[in-house]
Amino acid sequence: MKHVRPVYEELKERSEREALLIPRAVYGYFHCQSSGNDLIVYDQTSKLERVRFNFPRQPAGKRLCLADYFASVESDHMDVVAFHLVTMGRRASEYSQQLFKADNYADYLYFHGLSVEGAEALAELWHKKIRQELGIDRNDAKNLNELFRQGYQGSRFSFGYPACPNLEDQVKVFELLDPSRIDVELTEEFQLDPEQSTSAIIIHHPEARYFSIE
Repeated sequence: MKHVRPVYEELKERSEREALLIPRAVYGYFHCQSSGNDLIVYDQTSKLERVRFNFPRQPAGKRLCLADYFASVESDHMDVVAFHLVTMGRRASEYSQQLFKADNYADYLYFHGLSVEGAEALAELWHKKIRQELGIDRNDAKNLNELFRQGYQGSRFSFGYPACPNLEDQVKVFELLDPSRIDVELTEEFQLDPEQSTSAIIIHHPEARYFSIE
């Protein structure tokens, strides 16, 4: 800690002084229903289907699938789903590359780590904001360690992970949120650019927890 803390404090000060980290976010709420393994997201005005996500289901055990956490088309109930995308900004990516090309590997690793973890922290902050706006933050744990162990209602699932592994679904998220407004783009491999960015589907169901598809 005697070595790390001064480096961390200097990185924070330099990031603020040189505007190396510019946190920004886009998010939205959309009417939705489930149909089997599919989540149907509706156009807010016409109520017609806008995009459809297909999620994998566990082949055994509890046979979990993200679509199950939303009201079905047969339920005659319209549900809501939230999506968000956050970034620490293009300057963070440019500065990381600058350090790497200069063979300044120690500073590169420190700053890259800070910027990537900053994006995750911003995602957690925005998930908190969404819980507040949905009125479910009253279930948040009071202890920080418990919060880190999903001590709150619902879950935040990022695309590319087991429960929603299809990175091409990022295209649908971009259609819904238009992240170009905060200068975030998709690569040909459906990765977020700049790298210090992350997107997610936010599920408010109290039983939603992280799981693997095996």
